[in-house]
Amino acid sequence: MSSPTSTSPAFRTAIVPAAGLGTRFLPTTKAVPKELLPVVDTPGIELVAEEAAEAGAERLVVVTSPDKRSVAEYFQHQPELESTLAERGKDRLLDKVRRGPDLINAEIALQERALGLGHAVGCAEPNLAPTDDAVAVLLPDDLVLPHGVLGRMAETRRRFGGSVLCAFDVPADSVSSYGIFDVDDTDENDVKRVRGMVEKPAPDRAPSRLAAAGRYLLDRAVFDALRRIDPGAGGELQLTDAVALLISEDHPVHVVVHSGVRHDLGNPGGFLKAAVDFALKDSEIGPDLRDWLVERIGRS
Repeated sequence: MSSPTSTSPAFRTAIVPAAGLGTRFLPTTKAVPKELLPVVDTPGIELVAEEAAEAGAERLVVVTSPDKRSVAEYFQHQPELESTLAERGKDRLLDKVRRGPDLINAEIALQERALGLGHAVGCAEPNLAPTDDAVAVLLPDDLVLPHGVLGRMAETRRRFGGSVLCAFDVPADSVSSYGIFDVDDTDENDVKRVRGMVEKPAPDRAPSRLAAAGRYLLDRAVFDALRRIDPGAGGELQLTDAVALLISEDHPVHVVVHSGVRHDLGNPGGFLKAAVDFALKDSEIGPDLRDWLVERIGRS
């Protein structure tokens, strides 16, 4: 485990689990991986890769199933397309096409069977370099805005060591929809020491209102823990069980409480909210969309 005072980069490799079937987006996901569905004009997987790259990641390990290799292939250059766009003077489109591949070096790790998030993360272990003392894990269904929480998590790891997770403060009547952290305060308002975690507690039994979001900065010790936990229902390995094991063995685990916005791209309703949010910020389509929304809501 890295020293809390280490000056080396907190992580260079980010893992993105992307092997799911995308059942909530059927029938579209029969042919198009959910991670490639566009939020306005940019696939969700690119937005997540951008976040990882901004935080210092140099490699993106996409854990995917054999029939979803196109998710990682999205990050490969397309010479013929790029050449055609250049010849036609489509410089703006050319920049968009090149943006994903230029962000980060992407590679794949195959998950032959969907056996839980912990299993998916474990499938990426052979891709790691000996120098990867810690890895970031970003769930592509979670769009965490504004960017920056991974950097704050890296600072927290440098100070306290161990593993760091992201949390949001949710309303009391919503805690039963999330995994909720049991925490102690530290001397930093947005950083808490984790004692445990309760899955979807009743509001009167919740240890806090801090809900898990899909961002993790995990010490490499998590891979050993994944090998030692027991599978749950359906033979699945849960990442939270591995983190709980580390906590029981006095491995420091903290959460950074993020005060921004989280969009859930894993269901059509959340995906639409994200698309509208991004579209309203677009200088070309935003003003017209805003006017239409006001008019349309007025007719409801």
